[in-house]
Amino acid sequence: MQRFVFLVLAAILITGCGTGSNNPLLQKWDTPFETPPFEKIETKHFMPAIQKGMQAEIEEIEAIVNDPADPTFDNTIKPLEKSGKVLEKALEVFGCLNSANTNDELQKISEETAPMLSKHYDDIILNEKLFQRIKTIYEDQNNLNLSSEQKTLLDNYYQRFVRSGANLSNDDKMKLRQINEELSTLYVKFRQNHLLQTNAIALVIDQQNDLAGLPDDVVQAAAEMAKSRDLEGKWVFTLQKPSFIPFLQYSEKRDLREKVFKAYVNRGNNDDEYDNKTLISRIASLRVKRANLLGYDTHAEFMLERNMAKKPENVYNFLYDLWRPALKRARMEAADMQKIIDQEGGGFKLEAWDWWYYAEKLQKQKYALDEAMLRPYFKMENVRKGAFDVVNKLYGINFVKRDDIQVYHPDVEVFEVQEANGKHIGVFYSDYFPRDGKRSGAWSNTFRSQSNIDGNYITPIVFNVGNFAKPTADKPSLMSLDEVETLFHELGHALDGLFGNTVYSGSRETPIDFVELPSQIMENWAFEPEVLKTYALHYETGEPITQELIDKLDNSKLFNQGFETIEYLAASFLDMDWHSLSDTTEVDVARFERESLNKIGLPPEIESRYQSTNFGHIFSGGGYSAGYYSYIWAAVLDSDAFQAFKETELFNKELAASFRKNVLSMASTDMMSQYIKFRGGEPKVDALLAKRGLN
Repeated sequence: MQRFVFLVLAAILITGCGTGSNNPLLQKWDTPFETPPFEKIETKHFMPAIQKGMQAEIEEIEAIVNDPADPTFDNTIKPLEKSGKVLEKALEVFGCLNSANTNDELQKISEETAPMLSKHYDDIILNEKLFQRIKTIYEDQNNLNLSSEQKTLLDNYYQRFVRSGANLSNDDKMKLRQINEELSTLYVKFRQNHLLQTNAIALVIDQQNDLAGLPDDVVQAAAEMAKSRDLEGKWVFTLQKPSFIPFLQYSEKRDLREKVFKAYVNRGNNDDEYDNKTLISRIASLRVKRANLLGYDTHAEFMLERNMAKKPENVYNFLYDLWRPALKRARMEAADMQKIIDQEGGGFKLEAWDWWYYAEKLQKQKYALDEAMLRPYFKMENVRKGAFDVVNKLYGINFVKRDDIQVYHPDVEVFEVQEANGKHIGVFYSDYFPRDGKRSGAWSNTFRSQSNIDGNYITPIVFNVGNFAKPTADKPSLMSLDEVETLFHELGHALDGLFGNTVYSGSRETPIDFVELPSQIMENWAFEPEVLKTYALHYETGEPITQELIDKLDNSKLFNQGFETIEYLAASFLDMDWHSLSDTTEVDVARFERESLNKIGLPPEIESRYQSTNFGHIFSGGGYSAGYYSYIWAAVLDSDAFQAFKETELFNKELAASFRKNVLSMASTDMMSQYIKFRGGEPKVDALLAKRGLN
């Protein structure tokens, strides 16, 4: 569950017609809360809207730089913050569609547009006159009567321009432009390859006996998937998690588990037209070149400078401190599974494609718990309502279903978010089921951010996207524990957007290693017994989950934590190693990855959560390059923060109000200070280690 905030990289341009008079993207939206009128928006509308948006933004920038008056906050920073709204409006809608409901045409045009938008933004960020105005204000800020938020916004703009090359010579600016343009194209190609390989069929089964061990609902879902692929009478398993994970958990056919597993880990690494190795080598090289141009030895140094971690060595030290106890725990887990294999007379050594299957057996053996026993209690609609109820109990807000707001796909549902007194806060969309036009994973983003410039209060419009188990012909969407946790996680991101309470949206540039705190703290409530009883209702009987199952779930909460921590940390090390390169030579991807994972001693029974060729977090252009560590960095924060509720009461409204004010609503360049205002001190790692059984 990650959060993507870089609109430039989601943008596209598409040929077609539609000028301002009949283009909904260029009109004021006469819809509830000015939500996107999806029923009117067509592919042909994006080109003129984006063209008009780019033109309008350049005109707005020219008006700022040609102002004869001395630069001030009001005649430079504020109009800069207000600029680009026409373009932003079109790109935000497209960013959603291109990620959650794309097609061949949009993918093609996305590739064509990336360099054009890269040039557009470079034209702004490398505008010398504009930067000189910003720099003048920045250097004189102590003599100006600026509010705390205005200072934050000013600092964000100054640092953004400097870190994007505003201080470079003209020759180096040209080199930077070329690097940015090429990277923008490489990111799009990586995303396209990743989507196509994730949507591929991993396995087609046409013999009944090859379904041995699979639960009925898994078999039924595979049959329906086959029917949708014109393979009626067979069973299809794809590389989407709701399809392949249950197969790995339950299939008794070891050779088929291996086939499915290898298909998943080799996405982008099949030496075909969708292979990502050459792209990755080039991306890594270009990132080093860009970092060097900007005065840094490595891309990691550049990226971490504005994060809480600050330096690569701090990240590495942090990861190693967690790696050692997690590795010890994972080896114990592997030994327990090997015992089962030996007791059954398996005659083979545990491999990575066996882990889910024997973990499921081990869980049954140790805790008499089978995830199949739990799924009937986790109907998606009930889980979502449970998450909404948690938010209501903490913050007093309500989610009111709205059927009068247009959606971009029938799976999408919309809710108005209100304060306890009925005051409108914003709009929330949920889109939870996989489809071929949707990239893998889960994420949160916005159609519109909150702001309040000149008293014009703009309410946020946010959306959550996931890839959870789809309903079948006779069963609703029944979620896994991981999917339940992900739904709570992404809703936490949505709250971060909904609770914005600033004048300028640009003042809320949260460090990537802090941005996961609002999402991850929400996960903690998901499986609290008090909460479970309210939403874990059997989909057939409506009966709440039994105390026996709650006890089993609670007793097993440390189960498989070594594996889960190790596979994540391995990906984090791989990310840091890629972005700690200081040589621009393009490297052999397979060799580099192998050396990276061998260096930390990754056990052969465990694969990194992502391989380089399918590591979308770091190679598709989002903000997580040299930042994948941020999930577990924030896990220290969320574990410590949740402990404050455990020490008092689970729904401590006073604490929740403080968290909302100091963490979710605030604009600050020093988020640790904001955290301390909430918690009373810096976070300690103890709560995380205890939570994962690694202490």
